[in-house]
Amino acid sequence: MIKELLLKYKAFIAYLFFGGLTTIINIVVFQVCSVNLGMYYQLANFLAWLLSVLFAFITNKLWVFESKFTTVKSFLIEMWWFFFYRIISLGFDAGIMFIGISLLHANGLLTKLVDQVVIVLLNYFFSKFLIFKKR
Repeated sequence: MIKELLLKYKAFIAYLFFGGLTTIINIVVFQVCSVNLGMYYQLANFLAWLLSVLFAFITNKLWVFESKFTTVKSFLIEMWWFFFYRIISLGFDAGIMFIGISLLHANGLLTKLVDQVVIVLLNYFFSKFLIFKKR
């Protein structure tokens, strides 16, 4: 029973694991850049996004959705769509951060934590159903 559930939800479990690592990278880079380096929060957020997206692409491709490519062209197309949808989620990310920090004057780390829950769910949908869908 448990083995069947693990097999059925293998990709989702792997996504949560690597998504958790991606989230940690995102939050740590954001904190270091904004707090320790005194960087403007939107620039710190962008750098955190960039590094975490690179990590996410590699882990999603290889271990979560086990996407195989047969040509360089197919690899580049998949990478294009991955970054395209991550740019869309970056818009949501920046919007949530703006609302939380600039409008609501909430704590930056607390806002980032709430933000990441929304972004992880959005990115899972994009990855599972649009980017790495079984063809």
